[in-house]
Amino acid sequence: MEGKFNPGAGSDAGQNQSSLSLSYEAAIDAISSTITRRKRVDSTNVANEFLIMFEYLKILELEDSLSKLKVIHVAGTKGKGSTCAFSESILRACGFRTGLFTSPHLIDLCERYRIDGLEISQEKFLANFWWCWDRLKDNCTKDVPMPNYFRLLTLVAFKIFTSEKVDVVILEVGLGGKYDATNAVKSPIVCGISSLGFDHMEILGNTLSQIAGEKAGIFKPGVPAITVPQPEEAMKVLQDTASHLSIPLQLASPLDATTLRGLKLSLAGDHQYINAGLAVALCRTWLSSTGHSDLLESVDDDRYIPKPFIKGLVTTNFPGRSQVIPDPYTRSYQQHSEGEAGNGDAGELCFYLDGAHSPESMEECAKWFSQAIKKEKQSISEAREVFNETENGYSSLLPDLEQQFHSKENFSNNSKQILIFNCMAERDPRLLLPRLFHTCALHGVHFNGAFFVPNQLSFNQVGSSLTPAATGSPNVNLSWQLTLQRTWENIIRGGKGKLSQHKGSHF
Repeated sequence: MEGKFNPGAGSDAGQNQSSLSLSYEAAIDAISSTITRRKRVDSTNVANEFLIMFEYLKILELEDSLSKLKVIHVAGTKGKGSTCAFSESILRACGFRTGLFTSPHLIDLCERYRIDGLEISQEKFLANFWWCWDRLKDNCTKDVPMPNYFRLLTLVAFKIFTSEKVDVVILEVGLGGKYDATNAVKSPIVCGISSLGFDHMEILGNTLSQIAGEKAGIFKPGVPAITVPQPEEAMKVLQDTASHLSIPLQLASPLDATTLRGLKLSLAGDHQYINAGLAVALCRTWLSSTGHSDLLESVDDDRYIPKPFIKGLVTTNFPGRSQVIPDPYTRSYQQHSEGEAGNGDAGELCFYLDGAHSPESMEECAKWFSQAIKKEKQSISEAREVFNETENGYSSLLPDLEQQFHSKENFSNNSKQILIFNCMAERDPRLLLPRLFHTCALHGVHFNGAFFVPNQLSFNQVGSSLTPAATGSPNVNLSWQLTLQRTWENIIRGGKGKLSQHKGSHF
């Protein structure tokens, strides 16, 4: 196919890079062509469509190699991605070669695939993608059409992990569980269900029982299953499903912070202790089920976790989840202004990122955000009090200390909080935005403005970091953003006295 990358073609590094870019663009074009035009609410023949996954595996001759992968499979409404990231980091710290498949990606498709904790290179992605694509194009028929977007990416994941000969694969379910493409794995080592709640109801059902039934669809005969504390309605379905399959359903308690021996989870937020507890239980079961019980350091205290587990938990990297990113450009501009004019009025900019998309997750996100900015403010305030009371000129160190805090999280007493928000049209902003607004307000945090942005701001194609989108295009439909704006303004009007603190909105 034109545009493919041949690593052995040509000796010029620049030429190879150009060929790589063209091939990656061609791959993104091919993947984009698989995005179905049907609405997500259309679940016609979903069971039959799922069975086609096994036809794809036959075409790619991956059935045997896939059955040999030692998989941890995780479904859930909230926290399944973080649970997978914790699990990967723990087992990598234990010395295993790991493969991790998560979704969605933030910027580039390669983010979805990690080997030994590192995002795969474009070269490696392309080699595996074109291997799958060519075979599927040559063998798919009217009865077995080309796979859709997520199924294709999942098949590429299976190919990557079998080729890389990883010791363990951690698979995050894309949507639901029972009919998800990742459920083509017939015999995982252990299955996990993270916290359940209301999301994707147009597909999974309108009750917790229905949603839990779809998630429990990843349970398999003879495969241990683990979950976290759930609402009673959801827990009953999980227990009934496990009982029907004659498998144990273990309840994983939230991680006790004292087991980290003074260290902190690398993913911020109280809710992450629930995800970490599930990850620890999954990894314990995986190790014992694969003949590696010696790594568990048998200790009578159930709260004790081995040192490699601690290392994994405190070094997990999962961008876009309770993540703080200072903007280096505004900081550089401020320093430049201070150097030229003697004072800087540019202010520093810091982004607090999270992908919360359910009512419960929005509340946890708001708690994390409020605590993060208040903690920084408190640290500066306490430092100012200590140094101002200290003799021998130590108070002169205060500006340097404040600068250190700003360098870490770019927060100051004069900061303003601006919300940048978007959600898909399938979700109800009337359920999401009030949770964010009111939880922040309860913690004394009020937004000075809000921007409601389209789905794609910087790039035209899914996963492409190469093709900038045109800015200011008159063809951009902002009707959904206007709906979000109206929802936000209605919440503000009902804020009862908070109008002066919560300012306007923009799009």
